[in-house]
Amino acid sequence: MIKPLFDPMAMLVDGVAGEAALLPGQLSAEAVRARFARTLPWDPEASDEALLAPPLRLRRAAVLVPLVERPEGLTVLLTKRTDHLSSHAGQVSFPGGRAEELDSSPIETALRETEEEIGLHRRHIEIVGVLPDHVTISAYRVTPVVALVTPPFELNADPNEVAEIFEVPLGFLMAGAHHERRSVELPEGAGRRTFYAMPYEEYFIWGATAAMLRNLFHFLRA
Repeated sequence: MIKPLFDPMAMLVDGVAGEAALLPGQLSAEAVRARFARTLPWDPEASDEALLAPPLRLRRAAVLVPLVERPEGLTVLLTKRTDHLSSHAGQVSFPGGRAEELDSSPIETALRETEEEIGLHRRHIEIVGVLPDHVTISAYRVTPVVALVTPPFELNADPNEVAEIFEVPLGFLMAGAHHERRSVELPEGAGRRTFYAMPYEEYFIWGATAAMLRNLFHFLRA
């Protein structure tokens, strides 16, 4: 197993983004559908992962950003990866993965990978839109596919990839007060990496997953 270059949880908090939280009216299923149906100017937030990515041809990937329609409000469904994986072991992530030749689009990649990883069937999923691609330090160009998910549904985690499936209230993640900025000096002169972290209870959401959530935040508040 490839060991991570650093422990993100051990890095000190440099600051907090601090923008006002989105209002409950902006976080309903109806509001999310309406926002993706409109074209409004907004500025995606740049990540330094693209600058640190190896100078190789980027591989295509897609993830599903599943917003679950619960009676108490939307939640974000996330996974915790197993500890034995060769990359990103133990990290919190969206369901998704590498594109395959037969995939007709990033949406198809996200739907297929989600069903393979956590057993969520596409009949429960309503695609509402996509966010800008995110380039990862591991040389993937990832398309975040945002969807509304209607319960009840059954989940069946692939034990080879997924250790846990959990949900976080969307309202918690769509508040700048919960978006920590952390940084680390990488070894061997590889540069300095700055990243977002959004700790929630016992879960540490950071890196690419947090960066994509930041762009969802910017998109919904535009």
